[in-house]
Amino acid sequence: METWIEAGRVMVNGKVAGIGTRVSPGDRLAVDGRALRVADDTQATRVLIYHKPEGEIVTRDDPQGRETVFSRLPRLRGARWLSIGRLDVSTSGLLLFTTSGALANSMMHPRFAVEREYAARVFGRLSPEQMAQLLEGVALEDGEARCDTLADEGGEGSNHWYRLVMSEGRNRVVRRLFEAVGFTVSRLIRVRFGCLSLPPRLKRGQLEELTPSEVKQLLEWLERPIHPERQPARRKAAAVRA
Repeated sequence: METWIEAGRVMVNGKVAGIGTRVSPGDRLAVDGRALRVADDTQATRVLIYHKPEGEIVTRDDPQGRETVFSRLPRLRGARWLSIGRLDVSTSGLLLFTTSGALANSMMHPRFAVEREYAARVFGRLSPEQMAQLLEGVALEDGEARCDTLADEGGEGSNHWYRLVMSEGRNRVVRRLFEAVGFTVSRLIRVRFGCLSLPPRLKRGQLEELTPSEVKQLLEWLERPIHPERQPARRKAAAVRA
């Protein structure tokens, strides 16, 4: 959906939608001129947590015939699953789906500063100066990017793990950030998106649905005050190894 919005394919009430455009029950929503029904978020919002394996792509149809994440999802009547952000084909971990366009937009829009937490394995070890550079900001071809937090998680041999938090979701931004300081990410796992973490019990390729109570808590969390100057709290998360 985010890609469709950026391409100008989505219309709300006859106007081209942008990232963050609010969609409410009664609004006229269309994709490529085809009308879609807007679900009542207060009653019908559903959210799935999916543990995406490497090798699957986040698209509905792939001309190359590769496995897509949507083939794993339960069928819906009168609604459709929307992915909240994306993960590239080589990245695994937490991927969220919802039936609510408003919820998806709120989770993805930069002004909400929703954190994404990753475990990244690289070849080699960052120096203190390189870690400081990633925290201060690195110039990429599409603008500056930085880690909100960055922690050394250790490793063996030439492989080293880092835990990092970012408040944006540009295409391959974590990999490009490490490449900018001379490192290649050999494995990348998203372990948290906003207030939702990847459950340890959820194996690759498995999914679970939030309860109505958990969806309500998520919607309430999105209404939290946003302070642009705030720094995300540093917290110790469980180590990820593979």
